[in-house]
Amino acid sequence: MSQRKFSDPARATRATSAVRLWRDALVAVLAGLAAMVVTAALGLWAAGAADLPQGAFPRVVAAVVVMAVGGSVGIAGGAGELAQTRADLSVLPLSVTLAGALVTATLFLRPLRHRAVAGTRELAGRAGRLAALWVIGLVVLSLLARFTFTIPLEDPTGGLLDDLLGEDGAPKVGFRADIALTILFGLLWLAGLLFVALLVSRKAPLPARLVRFQEPVRPAAFAMVALLLAYVALGLLLALVVVVTHGHKAETFAVILLGLPNLAWIALMLGLGASWEGKVDGPFGLPMPQVLDEVLRTKDISTLSLGTLTEHDGRAWWLLVAAVLLVPAAAFLMAVRSPARMRHWQHAVHMAVALTLTVLMICLVARVSARLGLSLLGLGDLFDAGGGLGGEVSLRPRLWTALGFAVLWGLVAGFLGGLLASRVRRRGEVPPRAARPAAGPPPT
Repeated sequence: MSQRKFSDPARATRATSAVRLWRDALVAVLAGLAAMVVTAALGLWAAGAADLPQGAFPRVVAAVVVMAVGGSVGIAGGAGELAQTRADLSVLPLSVTLAGALVTATLFLRPLRHRAVAGTRELAGRAGRLAALWVIGLVVLSLLARFTFTIPLEDPTGGLLDDLLGEDGAPKVGFRADIALTILFGLLWLAGLLFVALLVSRKAPLPARLVRFQEPVRPAAFAMVALLLAYVALGLLLALVVVVTHGHKAETFAVILLGLPNLAWIALMLGLGASWEGKVDGPFGLPMPQVLDEVLRTKDISTLSLGTLTEHDGRAWWLLVAAVLLVPAAAFLMAVRSPARMRHWQHAVHMAVALTLTVLMICLVARVSARLGLSLLGLGDLFDAGGGLGGEVSLRPRLWTALGFAVLWGLVAGFLGGLLASRVRRRGEVPPRAARPAAGPPPT
């Protein structure tokens, strides 16, 4: 009886299929995390983090990867009984995020290619296996992402501060990943990634109930991903030009490997007419081009827009030129991939919705908030940067203005893209001559 049970072909096939599914999920998770770890390590190495004491470098890399998937890394510190340190950090290293997203999504979709339809249960099973292994990876990274640093101070009191604090009371700041929040936000990140991957890929199958939605949704989703990647590619090209012409190799490569999409996608929004507000105060600043630091390094909250950038560097108007060229190009790409029967106003609406959602995503992921402060004997503001004891960096979008510009640009670019695509033969279009067979002589 037992031999018959284990020799059942159907049971053996199911077991083989299960092993294959788990193997595919494991490869996608390991490759995605490896891409993120390598990108973060190279970026931090270029930024000089390899020289951190006490073997902190691997733990900082783990913390950066945790932040890249939306995880929570808390920062706290102290300076003995006489002083307190406090730090807040909220930033996504989007270069690391993008590297992991591209690799994970590609490997998730690869086994599904060349299929027209996939069952809901199959897709849910694949996603569930991926999520289970992803949680394990997040837990390991969260356990590694823990360390405490001693902060070197520039003492403005002529040595009195050092005497009061002593060696054991030196300001310290430590970071610690919150495992529960990291798992929660990491799973939300993974779910969003898989959802977008299924929307963007033309070859990825959908459940039968959702097939009817692929015509209006997939071309727009693909066009937005292409637009975002085009801006990243353009930013990479400009960064390499800076390396060749102006030097600063280490700093530039650190920005490329840690925050290039942050800058590129903010540039997209600035080109659309949106504005950001922020502040740079204290001894540290944003890892960004000098002109942005100059705009934001003021006593009060500053406005970052195309106009304020142009006041410091006239070349900022090229952001508008890039938007004028690339946004309609994305709309044209969307229209070409859409069915030929779709009308121009439909292209306009689809592009407006897609671009608005894209801008909303940028507003959520590209904002920056970092603060570090020291309070002595309970006196003074913890985040007062006076005397070089602390600093603040913040950058946040003006949301509703940005969304309004996205709607306007989407409507105009979508209509223009549909108009241009009408001159191109598209999927689903039948040539006039082939529409009806030519009449021949009657049969004899």
